Amino acid sequence: MLFQVGGQGARPTFFEMSAAQQLPTSLRAALSYSLGVFALRRPFLHKVLDYEDEFFALLMSVLESHSLRTTDGSFSESLYGLRRRPVNVSVNRSNPGAESNVKAYDSALRKRQKTLSVVFLVVLPYFKSKLQSVYNKEREARLQASLWDQGEVRFDEAGFVSDQQGETSQAQVETTAGEVSHLTRLRTNFAAVIGVCYPWIHATHEGLSFAYQLLYLLDATAFYSPGLHVLGLHVCRATGQELMDSSSRISRIRSRELERLRGPPWLKTVQRVLLNCTYTTLDYAQTGLIAAVFFFKMMEWWYQSAEERMSAPTVYPPPPPPPLPKVAKDGLPLPTDRTLCPLCCQKRNNPSVLSVSGFVFCYSCIFKSVSQHKRCPVTLMPATVEQIRRLFHDL
Repeated sequence: MLFQVGGQGARPTFFEMSAAQQLPTSLRAALSYSLGVFALRRPFLHKVLDYEDEFFALLMSVLESHSLRTTDGSFSESLYGLRRRPVNVSVNRSNPGAESNVKAYDSALRKRQKTLSVVFLVVLPYFKSKLQSVYNKEREARLQASLWDQGEVRFDEAGFVSDQQGETSQAQVETTAGEVSHLTRLRTNFAAVIGVCYPWIHATHEGLSFAYQLLYLLDATAFYSPGLHVLGLHVCRATGQELMDSSSRISRIRSRELERLRGPPWLKTVQRVLLNCTYTTLDYAQTGLIAAVFFFKMMEWWYQSAEERMSAPTVYPPPPPPPLPKVAKDGLPLPTDRTLCPLCCQKRNNPSVLSVSGFVFCYSCIFKSVSQHKRCPVTLMPATVEQIRRLFHDL
């Protein structure tokens, strides 16, 4: 079978791995949006949004460390019932150029592997996000510099210096070098290097990730990402026995931590309460974050729908048509048969309406009358030939 689309076996499907990989990004977007809404009423939350990268990296480091410690899987992987296992590939002695299908899986991750997993899951994405922001500012500064005068030197809000274009005198160069501090020059050079190198770094990372995902989808490799390949870790489904062993291991770890408490009885009690609160928070943080974001979005939709209903304009019935204009005493009388023209008293030919009064005449009759008298022949209201409109209801 070329594609593994079912849920059988220890190997996760491509869709499970893709969902687990996209979960942190979706969670960050939801948390940023939620904090942005709350910041409208609590302005102090804007400080958290100013350090969004640091706040999210700290949060994910706690969650990832706890998840790797307790379930041997990342925060998103454990949510889908997945775990990480180290693999050692043994080489076939009879054919050294080929790999054997026998792979020895260890039962648990080592401390070094957990630490490196946190680095690949939290630290590297954090630095990539910061490099992306520096690259965006540098690119914006270059775009602004292209719109300025070629002989001027401009600074952007981040303190970066745009490229100087045009020829300047030696005195101006020395003056500028004296004013710009050493730290600013280092920052400028660093931003220039990032502006040149980051697109290649980003393209290389995305290309390798795409290649690994494609090979994983085709069942040509067991590693879903380059990071897992570097760490030598496979992601697999956790069995029922492994889940039971994980629960018992968590209980043993927490029991040992509670036994190591030192101090007077009241201090032990306070420490025990704090540890129990921490354990409870970490145990329910995984589902609690997802549930909180879902609940917030649901309440936002509910109140937004109510506000739209309250602010929606009231729909009134169409107003009745205006009353018929009064016939002037000196005007032409209207015929009893409404299909007749008031001017020629014949059946209307090419019916046309005079917009100032609304009465219908023959086109030739009303055109001649308005051209001569400049008024409606029935109501004697002022009119022009431009106010004559042809009617095509007979077609």
